[in-house]
Amino acid sequence: MKVRMHEKAKKKTAEKYSVLQLLEKAEECVDTFDFEMASLFCQRALDVEPNNLQVFLRAVELSPDEGHSKYMYLGQIHTGQEAVEYYTRGIQVLLAALDKQTQTTAQAGAAALPEEDPELPTAKDVCVAYCSIAEIYLADLCMVEGAADKCREYIEKALQYHHDNPEALQLMASYLFSTERNQEAKEYLLKSVGLWLPAQKESASSSRTEEDLQMAVDVLEGLLEEDDEVVQVWYLSGWVCYLQLEKAKEQQEREGREVTEEEKEEWKALKEAARSYLTNAKKGNCFHSTTFQREIFYFFLHYIYQAARVPS
Repeated sequence: MKVRMHEKAKKKTAEKYSVLQLLEKAEECVDTFDFEMASLFCQRALDVEPNNLQVFLRAVELSPDEGHSKYMYLGQIHTGQEAVEYYTRGIQVLLAALDKQTQTTAQAGAAALPEEDPELPTAKDVCVAYCSIAEIYLADLCMVEGAADKCREYIEKALQYHHDNPEALQLMASYLFSTERNQEAKEYLLKSVGLWLPAQKESASSSRTEEDLQMAVDVLEGLLEEDDEVVQVWYLSGWVCYLQLEKAKEQQEREGREVTEEEKEEWKALKEAARSYLTNAKKGNCFHSTTFQREIFYFFLHYIYQAARVPS
């Protein structure tokens, strides 16, 4: 109910006032020292235009110690050290809000717990914010002195607040791969994927390689459901089909028997699927994907390569 009312209020505000008018109202309130009302006008301006940089900066001026989301948006808009500073400030606001929530809940007692509010900050929000900083040290600031140590430090902080967060686990895998600790990285990656995917029933008769490739198929299908315009996912889906085909042929040859009709049909389907996926990949123009999708892609590229290797 509360969320629906908020959405109706946002729509009504957007129809009645422009962002400029709302900011002018905020300025008038500042002039009369009504900072609470000024902050509300800024919030309404953000509701109308959620990506307006001017509004975010004004919101920071008016209420620097309340509302972590504006700092998170500013962190996304900026890069490098400036982004780190915005995220860090947002985390400080988040932690203060969480402490306040804990105190309020303790005072109210278990019998009088407030109704769950989706707008209240959570430990997961802190985890995601720390992940955002870690990503910056993996990319924009990867060449600065001590970047690797800072990256790990922020990932560990993220996991302290949400120990089974798939993104944080995947980032730890990314960090470990970058430092060539591949086995440890694989363990984090598999744990991340296990949490990200629905639980999968494994066939006891399947080989380890078949399970690995099937897990890759499940991941890729999930990514395509999320966004079917990511060229890397189409390419990797085609490659997995090709590997499944090659593995099936190798097994048949090792067993030294004739190919069955069922196998012929299965191989034909895999070949057609691989061709279809790779054709879609060829149509892709650029790397259009989220950070999480890109990381999953690159790690499964490495993972599938390892699964595809034939033991000597």
